Amino acid sequence: MASGDDSPIFEDDESPPYSLEKMTDLVAVWDVALSDGVHKIEFEHGTTSGKRVVYVDGKEEIRKDWMFKLVGRETFCVGAAKTKATINIDAISGFAYEYTLEINGKSLKKYMENRSKTTNTWVLHMDGENFRIVLEKDTMDVWCNGKKLETAGEFVDDGTETHFSLGNHDCYIKAVSSGKRKEGIIHTLIVDNREIPEIAS
Repeated sequence: MASGDDSPIFEDDESPPYSLEKMTDLVAVWDVALSDGVHKIEFEHGTTSGKRVVYVDGKEEIRKDWMFKLVGRETFCVGAAKTKATINIDAISGFAYEYTLEINGKSLKKYMENRSKTTNTWVLHMDGENFRIVLEKDTMDVWCNGKKLETAGEFVDDGTETHFSLGNHDCYIKAVSSGKRKEGIIHTLIVDNREIPEIAS
């Protein structure tokens, strides 16, 4: 028996330090951008054992071993707002399977298309730190690096301003009409009186 760090036996953890099975059963990985950040969803499907394991940001959310039915769905929550996510497992031919992810009942593609219409996202670097700021247009909630911020709304001559602070920096999101029905309202992030460009969705 090996001693010290070489030992594959763990008293507190029943799993080995690495698992060849885990590597071969990983069948799908998705990155999902929500208001509180980008979440990585990984899915393992053992087509011989019937095993299903869902990881969100590296943390195991669902584990089912020895399932006789190899197709079906697994539903779980993602992010601070507990957004509903479902992985659909469908047989496409013989022993080939297709894995699709739904967020709030929509395909990931449809969800992200809709999300680009209902949110604005900015990324900036200041004080040696990266900030990802998301505005949810329907609620006017502002998120920064996974946390919902305290904000104060104010009406101004040409629209509204939603004020908040990042450290000792004064920030606000200005909402003004584009004057064009198709474009709607234009949201602009201002930090220390400087406009921050929005990232493309």
